[in-house]
Amino acid sequence: MKNYIIKRLLFIIPMLVGISCILFVVMHLAPGDPTSMRYGLNPEVSESARANFNRMYDLDKPIPVQYWRWIKRFFTMDFGKSMIDDRPVIEKIMTRLPATILLQAVSLLVVFCIAIPIGVISAVKRNSLFDRVMTIVVFIGYAAPAFWLALVLIFLFGFKMQLFPVSGMTPWYTAYLDEGAKIKDLLWHLVLPVTVTAIGSLASLSRYSRSSMIEVMGENYVLTARAKGLPEKRVILNHVLRNALLPIVTVLGLTLPVLISGSFILETIFAWPGMGRLGYEAIMNYDYPVVMGVGVIATVLTLLGIFLSDITYALVDPRIRFNK
Repeated sequence: MKNYIIKRLLFIIPMLVGISCILFVVMHLAPGDPTSMRYGLNPEVSESARANFNRMYDLDKPIPVQYWRWIKRFFTMDFGKSMIDDRPVIEKIMTRLPATILLQAVSLLVVFCIAIPIGVISAVKRNSLFDRVMTIVVFIGYAAPAFWLALVLIFLFGFKMQLFPVSGMTPWYTAYLDEGAKIKDLLWHLVLPVTVTAIGSLASLSRYSRSSMIEVMGENYVLTARAKGLPEKRVILNHVLRNALLPIVTVLGLTLPVLISGSFILETIFAWPGMGRLGYEAIMNYDYPVVMGVGVIATVLTLLGIFLSDITYALVDPRIRFNK
């Protein structure tokens, strides 16, 4: 187990380098350039000033040279400075990262607490009215585009009913509230973003949970447990659910990349001050250092999510052992 953990952690390094290389090349192949975005057609900016800007950010070098210099700085946790405001990239990311982690953590908690019970009940009451209704509901949620669903919820619950705030994380008057009111206000702002962020993953995970439960319920040891006269609740919880968790853990681990990738769009729609919105703003402004920093941090979080899902295998099923 120890050797497996070390190998998987070491495997993250070449994966990270490869993904960062692809991101770097694609970013530079996009039409436009940071110099034009920053100075535009301003006649007061001389050609020497533009040349100094390109030299400051290595934009006058070939792409391989730029990437080599960036990767050397990356391994010292130096992401460079933003081309827009000259602030250190790592400082800008650390300012936005807590908001993204909060949004994704709450979304994962919602997905876990709702999807698995729906899957379990649907499997136990297979072909019942509940099962059929949930099947329709989750497939509608899975098929609905996240950006469209976000706009619909904003229109209905934000503008029409005025139940929830539609943008931001904290309003201007937060400083005048006590701690309890601050928490309540934050949770109120989380409702719509969490709903949209979680609904697609919730749909897929509930279906996987149902399928895994139905498969396990047909095993011989489950039939034996029932033949012994064990209560149905005990059979479901101790014999079926525990053995059905393994594929569910796999899907749950792969849910994190989906949530992170979707945060770029949803954080922008809800004006959520997270890393995804920062990345979107950097892309629109051709802020290469910030784009690379956000992309790499998102990649690290994704790879760690997959790594943790693999490690959780051994916790869910003690029969699994990772050798060498």
